[in-house]
Amino acid sequence: MRTAGRSSDNPAKHFLFAFLIAVGIYILFYQFIEHRRNRKGPWQVTFTNSPSGDPQMIVNQPSLAIKNVHLTFAGTSAKPLNPGITLRFDTPRPVPYDLPFGKCIFMDTTFLPGTATFQLFSHEIEFLPRTMIVDHEEHTWVPDMAITLTNRDGNSESPKTSP
Repeated sequence: MRTAGRSSDNPAKHFLFAFLIAVGIYILFYQFIEHRRNRKGPWQVTFTNSPSGDPQMIVNQPSLAIKNVHLTFAGTSAKPLNPGITLRFDTPRPVPYDLPFGKCIFMDTTFLPGTATFQLFSHEIEFLPRTMIVDHEEHTWVPDMAITLTNRDGNSESPKTSP
C-alpha cells in the first residue's frame, strides 16, 4: 500500500545518478592531472652542427628559463645536419631509440619536462629540471651556456664549460 505524497523509489535512477556524478568527478580530476603533467612543456633539443662542423645539441626548455644551451662534440663526426632537426621529448617511446646522432637510453615524461638520458659519442648526458649531468658530473643550467666535449676513446676528460 502506498502512502500519499511518496513516489516509488526506482533503484536504477539512484545508480544512474551516482554513475553520472562519478563520471563528472573523473573528468574533472583527469583534466586537472593532465594540466599539471603537461604545463611546463617538454625538452626541446636541436641536433645540428657547430660552425666548425662538429655535431652539436642545442637545448631549450622555456618554462624553466633554459635557453640556447650548446653541447658541442669536438673531434667527432656525424652526417651534416643543416639547418638541424629539433625533437620534443614529450611522448614516451620504448628505449633505447636512435637520435640524429647517438641514442636516447632513458626517458621519463610522466611530469614534463621529465628526465631524458642520452648516449652520444661515448658520453652520457642527462637532462633533469634542476641540473644537467654530463658524464656523471652535474652542471647547473645557465642560459646560453656552452659545453665542449672531446672524443673520450677511453679517456675521462672533463667537459670544458663556458657561460
